[in-house]
Amino acid sequence: MDMREVYVVAGSFVGFQLFFSCISPVLSSNFTQGYGKLPPHKLNDWNSRLVSTVHALIVGLFCLYILWFDDAVNEDPVWGDPNMVKLNVAITCGYLFYDLVLLACNWSTMGDVFFVCHHLAALYAYGYVLTRGVLPYFANFRLISELSTPFVNQRWFFEALAYPRTHQLVVTNGIAMAVVFFLVRIAVMPPYWAKVFGTFGTPAFERLGLSAQVAWIVSCICLDILNTIWMYKIARGCYKVITGKLRGGKVDSKKTDFVNNHTD
Repeated sequence: MDMREVYVVAGSFVGFQLFFSCISPVLSSNFTQGYGKLPPHKLNDWNSRLVSTVHALIVGLFCLYILWFDDAVNEDPVWGDPNMVKLNVAITCGYLFYDLVLLACNWSTMGDVFFVCHHLAALYAYGYVLTRGVLPYFANFRLISELSTPFVNQRWFFEALAYPRTHQLVVTNGIAMAVVFFLVRIAVMPPYWAKVFGTFGTPAFERLGLSAQVAWIVSCICLDILNTIWMYKIARGCYKVITGKLRGGKVDSKKTDFVNNHTD
């Protein structure tokens, strides 16, 4: 790993920690009165979700830029010039380390085994990108999924501020969350795996070696299983909220949890 990536990972870790500890409380208290009324454990969750949204917007938009304009990566998905992809992945790795530390320190209120598995699988795969510069297209493609995170977090913000589940903003965000989550995490699976299978047996694939091949395939399978489980939860909760609103009935917030996650 080049020192540039080491600095970016460290800077990302420190930067997101500072945003969580210093910037988010100031911004949130100035923009919404409800923030100051939250209990301590929800304040931590709120700040972590705001950090999560910032991270998602940074890497998600950067990911789209690379997919649209980085010809070297698109032409050679296995061994193309990884310079910009490594920068994006380093930012994400710093965030994942920050989030794992946050989860460990607040496990009783924020702990989520699925998220630990998600983060570890991602770090395992991204480690190969940073150290060997391999699979830049595929590593960057996985980051498209971050574009669904702001909607997931916004749903939690509405709930923390006691918005009724039948409120128009909540329903609209819930539908948008379900649609975007499906588009960037589920609908992309067939073209992604088609691209993966297209590399099998090629000289570029063989150059990777067994360890990188296993890290790549196994981590992707794990992440897609988790995404499918979360999609099921989101779809079920979205369906209950929509049908409850159409019937004009009350919706129990404890039974319509779109997804019990603090970030992606």
